[in-house]
Amino acid sequence: MKQRIDGVTPPYEPEAERALHRWMPPGVTREPLMLFKVLQRHPGLASRMRDLGAGLLVHGRLSDADRELVIARVAARCGCAYEWGVHMATYAEAVGLSPEQIPLTATGTPADPAWTPRQTALLQAVDELHDTVRLTDETWTALRVHLDELEALEFLVLAGWYRTIAYVVNGLEIEREPWALAFPEG
Repeated sequence: MKQRIDGVTPPYEPEAERALHRWMPPGVTREPLMLFKVLQRHPGLASRMRDLGAGLLVHGRLSDADRELVIARVAARCGCAYEWGVHMATYAEAVGLSPEQIPLTATGTPADPAWTPRQTALLQAVDELHDTVRLTDETWTALRVHLDELEALEFLVLAGWYRTIAYVVNGLEIEREPWALAFPEG
């Protein structure tokens, strides 16, 4: 499959160069992600998306470990190998996901013994939202054992945001980053 919209290419216009580097985390030296290059075709949209994405990724209330578990599970449930691979290659080890847990974010269930009760509650909530676009009272109660009100609200926005990202990536068939983790089979 061929990517449906090409990303901007170097040499970048000065404003595009600044915008692309604002997408990347501080200190990252690799080329901006293809997703960001594609979004930069529509600078106004890219700018608006960046504000929410950066806010969730860098300034959120959820712990880095919770955030990355939610992102990995949303990406996996949406079949978004691109986003799953980028996040697992970049953040999984740093946030404490074990080598056993990384593939389970895509292939496992919330009941797998590799998960803590907190992780189980997060995964169950992601799966339920994916399947029904709702949370049962039981799932909400389990989630609230681990998250305060503001974290729970942020969890819902985070899960929805990465579903949006999955729509963009999958809809455009954006090619996998060469350094990203391969999506697990199973």
